[in-house]
Order: sequence, then structure tokens, then C-alpha cells
Amino acid sequence: MKIIGINGSPRRGGNTEILIKTVFEELENEGIETEFIQLGGKLVHGCTACGKCREIKDGRCHIKNDFLNEVIAKMVAADGIILGSPVYFADITTEMKALIDVSGYVTRGNGHLLRRKVGAAVIVERRGGALHAFETINNFFLINQMIIPGSSYWNFAFGGAPGDVLKDEEGMKTMRTLGENMAWLMKKLSNS
Repeated sequence: MKIIGINGSPRRGGNTEILIKTVFEELENEGIETEFIQLGGKLVHGCTACGKCREIKDGRCHIKNDFLNEVIAKMVAADGIILGSPVYFADITTEMKALIDVSGYVTRGNGHLLRRKVGAAVIVERRGGALHAFETINNFFLINQMIIPGSSYWNFAFGGAPGDVLKDEEGMKTMRTLGENMAWLMKKLSNS
């Protein structure tokens, strides 16, 4: 079993990465392979609804999104997906939104390629907007027929400067519980 964690923050080593890797620790403790992907800071383009992916049906975007195509292929190959983003103006980053739009259009138009995979949103907020960003990612999972595990609270933590999330004890506990619940769910699904 394998889970990929995609960081929509342009900051490497920042709070979003810390949260994703905290979830990873619990997954790895349960023998689940993880892979971290840095999306934020990459030059990615959103979907133009050209329809080529649905016409050609090769599971790829056709508007020069080579990096996104690599990420989409990894999403399709994985058993679970974590999408992490800081809150920017009460929502996810533009890079994460591009990934959601492009991958959603491609995978839904090529036979619902993300169906029944496990998905979890991880959000960092400084002051507000986390619930809306959390819902944006979860709406992507739901429309793709994915399965979303819960945690002890909504999957977000507070932090502004890099490393601040480590001071949010409840947020960090939520990430550890999320990792435990994802591992449990994935094992149950693999046995069915």
C-alpha cells in the first residue's frame, strides 16, 4: 500500500510539510509506504476544459502540464492521497487548485481513476479560513468517489511562521490520529 502526500504550499519545510510528514509517520509505523511531492512553487496551469484528455483518453492533460501529468500518474497509482495546503484568502493555494481542476477533469473523464482511493485534506491556517479550504479539498475527494477518513478534529493546525504548527498540540494530535485512521481504513479496504 502506498500513500502520496502533495504539498500545495510554496514553502519547502514549512508548516504544511510538517503536518503531512506527521501523518506519514503514523502511516509508516503501520507499514504503509509514503511519498512526498512538492507542488507549491512549481509552474502549473489550471484546466482550460479543452476536452483533449477525454477525447484521447490517455489519462493525461494536453496543455503542457508535464509536472501535473507526473503527479496525476502518481495519484492514479497510489492507494491513498493526502492534499495539503495553507490557507490563502480563505481557500487553498492556486497550485493546489490547478491540481484539483486538472486531475479531476482528467481522471473523471478517463473512467473515474481515483474511485475508492482514500483521501485526506491537511490544512494550515494562521487565523481563519481553514474550514473552507478543508471543504474545497474534500469536495474534490467526494466527487471523485473517494473515501475520506475522519480524525479527532478537522484536519488543520494553526501556524504562521515555519514550525509554528508544532506548538499547536491539538492540531498535531489531529494529524497523528488522521494517520492512524488512514492506516486502519486502508488495511480494511485491502482485505475486502
